[in-house]
Amino acid sequence: MNNQLRLTILVIVVAVAGFSQGMLLPLIAVIFENSGLSSFLNGINSTALYIGILFTSPFMEPLLRKFGYKPLLVIGGLLVLISLVLFSLWQSFWYWFFLRMIIGIGDNAVNFTAQTWITEFSPEQKRGRNIALYGLSFGIGFAVGPLMVPLVNIHESLPFLISAGFSLVGWFLLFILRNELPEQDLTMSSFRDTFRRFGQAWRYAWIAFLPPFAYGFLETSLNGNFPVYALRIGIEVSHVSALLFAFSIGAIVFQLPLGIIGDQLGRERLVTIVLLVGFLCFTVAGLMEDYFYVLLVCLFTAGMFVGSMFSIGITYMTDLMPRNLLPTGNLLCGIFFSIGSLTGPSIGGLFIQFAPTTSFFYVISGLLLLLFLITFGRKIARLS
Repeated sequence: MNNQLRLTILVIVVAVAGFSQGMLLPLIAVIFENSGLSSFLNGINSTALYIGILFTSPFMEPLLRKFGYKPLLVIGGLLVLISLVLFSLWQSFWYWFFLRMIIGIGDNAVNFTAQTWITEFSPEQKRGRNIALYGLSFGIGFAVGPLMVPLVNIHESLPFLISAGFSLVGWFLLFILRNELPEQDLTMSSFRDTFRRFGQAWRYAWIAFLPPFAYGFLETSLNGNFPVYALRIGIEVSHVSALLFAFSIGAIVFQLPLGIIGDQLGRERLVTIVLLVGFLCFTVAGLMEDYFYVLLVCLFTAGMFVGSMFSIGITYMTDLMPRNLLPTGNLLCGIFFSIGSLTGPSIGGLFIQFAPTTSFFYVISGLLLLLFLITFGRKIARLS
């Protein structure tokens, strides 16, 4: 199959997955907040998606190597599609928790398979560009998703059904693809070998897993906790959607340029720069949160830099990892993204509940500062 057609289909499917994720986090947070649920329980519910991702991650690589790319994409897309429809039938904390966990399983299959396939078939000179396109497509979907939140005022089920419609279109496109198997590794013969390979991949590229972790923390806390915090300090729902959209648009605008800059500047240097700029942006946002347009500029600027951390991490990992360990490295990027996504809303929810007078943005800026110090410290240690 023509690589360009395959890349186009995968990019569309990933954009649809980003749309559903970008919609679900703020939408369910707003629905639960209006129902009187505590910020901590609200944050806990949003972790369900990432519990699903983590629970299935050890099984993904063996399944991919056995069945190939297309079956995992088709099954993952179907799980997401069915779950989105089921959201519209009934509202319950545990029912929605279960559905979000199923969507996490489906999204994990789609994103892990798509990013691994792209790194597999992309020539080295186009790998950074193609991974940037992958991140860009997810970012576009994720940016549009929160715009569905105001539709809850028309009917609570409407955003879920619209997302299900887009998912159905993406699912049908998958049947155009021809199945392929990843490059086989004769050293991998059992489930235990997956964990052995985790150790090998960690030794090669542990530093590259920090940006996906940071992005997971940032994405879920910003989209899951911030709407709750914003409503409590008097920011309107429409303004919340606009602020989240500004962050996502910033990521979209700079996704491809950052990929190109990383090829020229070096991924290690780029990671330290984006972490530092992200820290500064969220610190200013915390100081100026009473001014909507200042917040808009801060979140847009932050999106331009830290909004690309997941794709930067994947490309950085690809630079450091032997080719036969690429599926494992992609899987670990997803796992660290999920760990960040699990801790983000839990810590953010507790922070909102027990420190209501302190700006929520300081949670994110504090994490970015810590990871900047780790990354910069490693670079200094290597040079000395």
